[in-house]
Amino acid sequence: MVDMQQDGIWDEDAASRYDTPGTGQFAPDVLGPTVDRLAELANGGAALEFAIGTGRVAVPLAERGVPVTGIELSRPMLDQLRAKADEATIPVIVGDMATATAPGKYTLVYLVYNTISNLLTQAEQVECFRNAARHLTPGGRFVIELWVPELRKLPPGQSAVVWSSEPGYIGLDTYDVLHQHVVSHHFRFDESRQARLTRSPHRYIWPAELDLMAALAGFELETRHADWSGAAFTAASRSHVSVYRIPADH
Repeated sequence: MVDMQQDGIWDEDAASRYDTPGTGQFAPDVLGPTVDRLAELANGGAALEFAIGTGRVAVPLAERGVPVTGIELSRPMLDQLRAKADEATIPVIVGDMATATAPGKYTLVYLVYNTISNLLTQAEQVECFRNAARHLTPGGRFVIELWVPELRKLPPGQSAVVWSSEPGYIGLDTYDVLHQHVVSHHFRFDESRQARLTRSPHRYIWPAELDLMAALAGFELETRHADWSGAAFTAASRSHVSVYRIPADH
């Protein structure tokens, strides 16, 4: 884990490969409901995206008329965003989402696609909530999209689980349950004998722990669904979209 810090993972090579227009996380049936829901939650105000990356969500959200500002640690990821939108269109502060400050106040702060788990300690994750609270107007919302740890799939005595297997790709997670850490391994391959491996470290968070982090920062849980379209969150859900709100009289 120590050897895989986030600013080293999201380098020029990773940034250049991140966008997959029309497929994966960029597929219309994935991106469309995400942008629709965030535009609704912004409620006519401005939005701040923590870990804005290449602008997968920020660019279409801004095109919907929502003013978007970002915080991003990786300059190569930011360079990819700048090929789509300039500083005047989507201003970005370079820094850590747990501590960096953006000017102004917002009705919405959001973190998508498991990104809060890129913070590798509980203390940093709590600070991320507090940083969101500092940026919000009274009644403002903090939205987090996060996967549910799949420890029930982990066989006794083993530390790894395959969570995706499809032509040309295998996704494998290795768990350190003592420290609540997981490393995601992504194997991509073709007909040759060679494969390409990329890895990313995470600290996984149970929904109940996430709610406690929110409470420590002054938030209340408003809604939790299994996806951006509003499906019910159940014990079988693999991920969730949780909406936290600062009380209007805060």
